[in-house]
Amino acid sequence: MDATVKASTVTTLAPKPPRLRPSQSEVEAAVRTLIAWTGDDPDREGLVDTPRRVAKAYKELYGGYDQDPAEILKRTFKEVGGYDDIVLLRDIPFHSHCEHHMVPFVGKAHIAYLPHDGVVGLSKLARVVEIFAKRLQTQENLTAQIIDAINENLNPRGAAVMIEAEHMCMSMRGVHVQGASTLTHRFTGVFAEDRSEQDRFYALVGKR
Repeated sequence: MDATVKASTVTTLAPKPPRLRPSQSEVEAAVRTLIAWTGDDPDREGLVDTPRRVAKAYKELYGGYDQDPAEILKRTFKEVGGYDDIVLLRDIPFHSHCEHHMVPFVGKAHIAYLPHDGVVGLSKLARVVEIFAKRLQTQENLTAQIIDAINENLNPRGAAVMIEAEHMCMSMRGVHVQGASTLTHRFTGVFAEDRSEQDRFYALVGKR
């Protein structure tokens, strides 16, 4: 009996085309629609220029989409006198926007790493927080993105990131809980493997 061999079909997915951003006029029209939906008049004196202002504000608030953290972290310094202990930058203030309601959440980040092949300028760590915070976010995702960027670009022996923030989607709407703080953290490398290093990180950021 002859064997019948069926050729396998491999489906190759075409890459998605880059997402085109709406024009300035389209953005302003969308803001006018939202103003009208709230029940107000987009043509009254106090609101007539609001669509233009909102479009301008959004460019700043969500400017992180146009920035690459790898560019920020690419320059390192190797002449550090043999220093190889923990580098910690704490209380980095940030504000971001919840991707579920587009309402702000505000807080501070703490970042630590154990150098492997040089260190990066301290201001660069704050810039990385700012880049990812200026996107639609969840706090969990923000935590992961920051530590992933540090690991991918600095190749440290270990890294730790902790974020604490208050979410306006809880305090301004929904359950209306005021002052509640959400805390997230993630450890990699030595920090993930050695509990004593975790304890040292907690102590240095004032959580122990």
